[in-house]
Amino acid sequence: MKSAPDSTPLVIHVGREELVIKRRYEVASIANDALIALWFVTGSIMFFSERWTTAGTWCFLAGSIELLVRPAIRLTRHLHLQRVHSRALWSHSAAAASSDGSQDY
Repeated sequence: MKSAPDSTPLVIHVGREELVIKRRYEVASIANDALIALWFVTGSIMFFSERWTTAGTWCFLAGSIELLVRPAIRLTRHLHLQRVHSRALWSHSAAAASSDGSQDY
């Protein structure tokens, strides 16, 4: 059986160094959460000045749209797992489903 796409590390070569990213969906979710925080902090700071209120509103809108990305990442992860699992493992899915939800990112 092939390994899940999320378990295969993504390797990015940068000169003589390489960046190895494991658990890609978790990394994507963490990066998304950091971007959401950045949008909202930036928007909040912009609201201190009357001149920057419109730009701050756009930052809040961008952060709100970014909030939609997290469920998309989770859904993609679950759909990936469904495609990877074979029918033979389907009988074990009930036990795996109860522990699988603990890693929703």
